[in-house]
Amino acid sequence: MNRRSFLQSAGLIAGSAFIALHTNAFGLADTTTLIKGRVTAGKKGIRNVAVSDGYTVVLTDEKGRYKLRPNEKAKSVFMSTPAGYHFKNDYNIAKQYENLGGSSSYDFSLESLNADDTHHHFIIWADPQVKNKKDVKQMMETSLPDTIETISSLGKDALVHGICVGDMVWDNHALFPDYNEAIAKMGIPFFQVIGNHDMDYRIGGDDTSDQTFKTFYGPTYYSFNRGKAHYVVLDDVRYLGTEREYDGYITEDQLSWLAKDLAQVAKDHLVIINLHIPVCIGVKNNADFYQVLQGFNNVHIMSGHTHWHDNNLDNGVYEHNHGTVCGAWWTGPVCTDGTPRGYGVYEVNGTELKWYYKSTGLPKENQLSLYAEKQGNQMRILANVWNYDPQWKVEYFLDDQPHGALHKETGYDPLSVDLYKGEDKPAGRHFVEPHETGHLFSATFDPAVKKVKVVATDRFGNRYQNETTAK
Repeated sequence: MNRRSFLQSAGLIAGSAFIALHTNAFGLADTTTLIKGRVTAGKKGIRNVAVSDGYTVVLTDEKGRYKLRPNEKAKSVFMSTPAGYHFKNDYNIAKQYENLGGSSSYDFSLESLNADDTHHHFIIWADPQVKNKKDVKQMMETSLPDTIETISSLGKDALVHGICVGDMVWDNHALFPDYNEAIAKMGIPFFQVIGNHDMDYRIGGDDTSDQTFKTFYGPTYYSFNRGKAHYVVLDDVRYLGTEREYDGYITEDQLSWLAKDLAQVAKDHLVIINLHIPVCIGVKNNADFYQVLQGFNNVHIMSGHTHWHDNNLDNGVYEHNHGTVCGAWWTGPVCTDGTPRGYGVYEVNGTELKWYYKSTGLPKENQLSLYAEKQGNQMRILANVWNYDPQWKVEYFLDDQPHGALHKETGYDPLSVDLYKGEDKPAGRHFVEPHETGHLFSATFDPAVKKVKVVATDRFGNRYQNETTAK
């Protein structure tokens, strides 16, 4: 695309963000006015499309028409893009909403896909978290080309979209246009989740903490569809009114909306929920959230925030807590648990979901790191299998002879300790420290062994291996 025209557009968007901060450019809905509109493809109205103000959910009639009376807190009206249609976007930033104010009619036009979208892919970026232009440069020179290459590898005609699960920037909202430029260059529609570092401080409480984000990206919670997969974006960061103080919480308004949104979804469909703070360990009212999901048996959550990688099964829900695009805040090649900085790659076939973790700058086959060290009069092998879940097998071979499964343990990845442990490490961002992880695997062996190999087999039958010479 034309870089100059993109930057001009981004500059206009950036300017509107600051106007919004000082003038409340959004406005609030006039709750005395019934709003209406149509969802169409060409001249044809599309029926049963969910349209919402974030509080009420209505379906379009046989002519694609809808009516709703917006909630007094509503600032936009959005549709849940139905399966079989292109995602509406500006420079690949998804835009399936209209801001309320100045009109009582809001139409949405769609374009039909020329492909069966029951088979598609999506990319998950977690925490690009750029703080300055130096971070942006790293993102543009490493993460961006790697992601573009991965997208290309999926095939020329592949249907692919992306989702960033928060912390696009690191409290520096002037860098949103830089993030947007990276997304524009990927060539696929990208949806955004608000993270704690994407919020506004110093202008109020939780209700106003999303003002700049909304200027750039629209509603902080919404949904869309592709094939038999229903995607939901949520805001689970609650600003507590004091600078940088927040907790993980899904507001009652969102839970109420989510229940109404999911009421329109077939129970046998794949449900993919995207948010920033991990639900299983970081959201205070996660029990209420899990209750809303009752009746759906194929639910996956995509989260970020932690700067480590972990997979969790809780209440029948599979949560993928992703290693980050920035790793340990752009200070080294790995996250705090030793997971390489990178992103998630997912494939949907009907209601079946498959995935792998892509390490930035390394081949797809790079799925485990391996260390061998002396321990007393024995040698010890330690493997870090970052995308492990209980359906993986992790086995080892000594001088090409099988020795069964490795012992799973919790501990520190040696590379993360070497890079990040200590008051003077890493350079420039001394707060970074290694983090314990539960996806380590170990065994001891005789020093006479010359070669050690570990083979990890994922839940889909894919085999990955790494080997080292024992010293």
